[in-house]
Amino acid sequence: MSFPVTLVDLAGFIALLLWGTHMVQTGMQRAFGPRLKAILNHALAGRLRAFAAGLGITAILQSSTATGLMVTSFAAGGFVELVPALAVMLGANVGTTLIVQLLSFDISTVAPALILVGVLMFRRSASAPAHDLGRVLIGLGLMLLALHQLLGLLVDVEDAPSLRLLLGSIATTPLLDVLVAAGLTWAVHSSVAVVLLVMSLAAHGIVPPDAAFALVLGANLGTAINPLLEGAAGASPAARRVPMGNLVTRLVGIALALAALQPIGRFMVTLQPDTIRAVADFHTLFNLAVALVFLPLLTPLAQLLRRLLPDEQASVDPSAPIYLDPAARETPIVALGGAARETLRLVDGLETMLLGAREGLAKSERRLIAETRRRDDVLDRLNIAIKSYLTSIDPDELSHDDHRRLNEILAFAMNLEQAGDVVDRYLLPHLSKGLKRGLLVPKDGREELVALTNRIIVNLRTAASLFMTDDPRAARLLADEKVAFRDAEARATRAHFDRLRSGVLATAQASALQLDLLRDLKLINSHIVAAAAYPVLERSGELLPSRVAGG
Repeated sequence: MSFPVTLVDLAGFIALLLWGTHMVQTGMQRAFGPRLKAILNHALAGRLRAFAAGLGITAILQSSTATGLMVTSFAAGGFVELVPALAVMLGANVGTTLIVQLLSFDISTVAPALILVGVLMFRRSASAPAHDLGRVLIGLGLMLLALHQLLGLLVDVEDAPSLRLLLGSIATTPLLDVLVAAGLTWAVHSSVAVVLLVMSLAAHGIVPPDAAFALVLGANLGTAINPLLEGAAGASPAARRVPMGNLVTRLVGIALALAALQPIGRFMVTLQPDTIRAVADFHTLFNLAVALVFLPLLTPLAQLLRRLLPDEQASVDPSAPIYLDPAARETPIVALGGAARETLRLVDGLETMLLGAREGLAKSERRLIAETRRRDDVLDRLNIAIKSYLTSIDPDELSHDDHRRLNEILAFAMNLEQAGDVVDRYLLPHLSKGLKRGLLVPKDGREELVALTNRIIVNLRTAASLFMTDDPRAARLLADEKVAFRDAEARATRAHFDRLRSGVLATAQASALQLDLLRDLKLINSHIVAAAAYPVLERSGELLPSRVAGG
């Protein structure tokens, strides 16, 4: 077999290993992700419980990145202290080594059975968890198959002079080994795959044990670098402290391990003569040692991180996204949670506009109207950022429930942005035009418009709550709010025609202005109802006569 062809085979088997790892991670996230996020949130009361939760959840998800993103979102939102969040990461680093331990045993003979059972579950099961677990089994089978093929391929090429020369040039420099493995892990986004590859190389003596251990250290470094390099550029200091703390613990551990690499290597080879098992054990023991060293030191580490990354004032630009973390797009449960939190900022922006419109109605001041109109740009820019973020998530990574939630977020954001457009393009211009012409809505009419605006603000807050809870009872109450606006419009229309019949032009023009404003408020309320109530009621199968009738 020619060397170029061998390289293609090698790259193909590594790609198969990466894809199998990816299938295991996404399958676990789809099957258990939402429940594990809730479990993690409740387990963050103390550092030992948090460590155990991080270990267990990462062992299930097989992604320390996913666990890190969840706990970082909790820390950034102020829902958890920094010390237990850092403890979760120490546990996550240990948890991600467990699948390497499993695959270090010679269980390649079960790969076809795993793939067969996985395909049957994936293709035939109507149960979402069973479907996702079938994906996990397929991934495990592909990983075992790829490892088996890699070992066979390396038997053929272990004496190739060019490969020996290439790996020999870095094997004698542990620091270079660390940097190479860190770069490779950053590129493929999987420390598990890199460590498994190192095990394959070490099994055939292509790299000596000390070099293999140094490469494992590099894989641990690379997986800690990813969250910092790929996090949101404008992330708050609270969002950067957890990944920075995780990187600090890894760097200190790697520096100490490199300083004592030769005696550690001799000890590991003596303890475990099987090279594959020695590499897997070193990977686990390194992360356990780092956890044991740093668990008692998390309080001073947290204080150091707060000094290095102090709290800052809120962003001057209210239209700049805060919760749309680019690194979270590979973990849909976290990405959708961030997008939902960002969407709630649209609620705040729209409420600010409605409060300004209410003041404009009550006080008839042009300055208030002009200031309120400028706030619509905030809604527009945030809505564009949310849509761009959600549409950049790979749809193949989303479960059925994830797709539904993504569409709900998009619909909610779109309706709120359209409600803001109604305020900006119709309600406020109508107010401004009335002031320029000297038209004053009668006092009782102004009072009714202000009362309806207050009602819309309450409905908006209800919609925000409903967006997070999906409570059908609240959805019915919100949908019924459209009746109040229909009744108010009917009363105002009758009063307008009565004034027309009276023949007083100024009074008729003022009542026409009132009618325009009332219809604008009705349209704003319709968008708010459509944003939150309709998706919940449609999912519960309830008939909506008002919507069918166009109300």
